[in-house]
Amino acid sequence: MSVESVVQFRVRYSETDQMGTYSNSSALDWFECGRTEFFRRTGTSYAEMEERGVLLPVVESYVKYRGRARYDDLLETTTTGRMVGKARIRCDVKIVHAGSGMPVAEGYTVHAFIDPAGKPIRAPEWFTKVMENAHADEH
Repeated sequence: MSVESVVQFRVRYSETDQMGTYSNSSALDWFECGRTEFFRRTGTSYAEMEERGVLLPVVESYVKYRGRARYDDLLETTTTGRMVGKARIRCDVKIVHAGSGMPVAEGYTVHAFIDPAGKPIRAPEWFTKVMENAHADEH
């Protein structure tokens, strides 16, 4: 099971390159925007997690570049998240043109739960409840 969040945004000029499309690194920035809103939709935020002593560094990422996106194009990012074991969460992302649905990029990031000292931890019970409640709200 996974929770889904959809966010629209426009390609900024600084995110484009000389070839007239978005730069490779922009996709991971857009993944982060989708992930941030995904967590808000589940009922928590990165700021709240950090206040509670939980950090989620990226430990793995993958991007498949599917198509072009130019300055000022309206894009849509769909992010789904699911627990992977007891100490990681995976966020899958698809980015398309908002009007046509033409693909731009897709991929995922995997995040480990760590404490402020950088020590790996299991997902806290309050976080797993947030995810369970978000899944329950889907149905």
